[in-house]
Amino acid sequence: MTPPILYSTDASPPCRGVLLAVAAAGIKLNVQEIHLMDGEHRKEEFLKMNPQHTLPTLDDDGFHIWDSHAIVTYLVDKYAKDDSMYPKDLQKRAVINQRLHFDNSILFPAIREIAAPILYKGVTEIPQDRIDFIKQNFEFLEIFLGNSDWMAGNTLTLADTSIIASVTSLMVFVPLDQYPKLAAWVKRCEDKIPGYAKANTAGVKIFHNLFGKFFSKA
Repeated sequence: MTPPILYSTDASPPCRGVLLAVAAAGIKLNVQEIHLMDGEHRKEEFLKMNPQHTLPTLDDDGFHIWDSHAIVTYLVDKYAKDDSMYPKDLQKRAVINQRLHFDNSILFPAIREIAAPILYKGVTEIPQDRIDFIKQNFEFLEIFLGNSDWMAGNTLTLADTSIIASVTSLMVFVPLDQYPKLAAWVKRCEDKIPGYAKANTAGVKIFHNLFGKFFSKA
């Protein structure tokens, strides 16, 4: 069977979230790097797959889906050897879904609202309210963790592989000194998620190189 194709770019937190999920679940993908600055995501053949021209985008034998959370839930349901990353138990799955929606509606927009003006509008300072928003939501993540090792309970799930990609990007703007549970969880992810370094570390470095110089102005 030919592995599904993932169109991706290393600096993107959602792309890294997919790479972390499939590494943890033992799912094989054919990863194709898309060069955004060259406009590869706006070419006709790509737009036929994804008219929103966003990354990541998945091609599974002609079935096309985008949005990282839609991709990881689909891949794990279809290809994972068991349901440990995304349990079929409705209550456990509901908690994971809540965390995924938190990532999608809160954490990633926090990244985008800082990164997009810098990349596309020449903005050179980060408004303090953007930094305060990140801090507020790091506090929520501390609460989510509670006394658990992982974001949605006591086992590694898709909640962790998605959120870690966002948090390690946001850390360039807000260090984790004041968030001990979150800092311990990041270290746990680094140590416990299979293939973590390949899936996330290189992309985080690219992201930090792009935006780290703006932190001192925040």
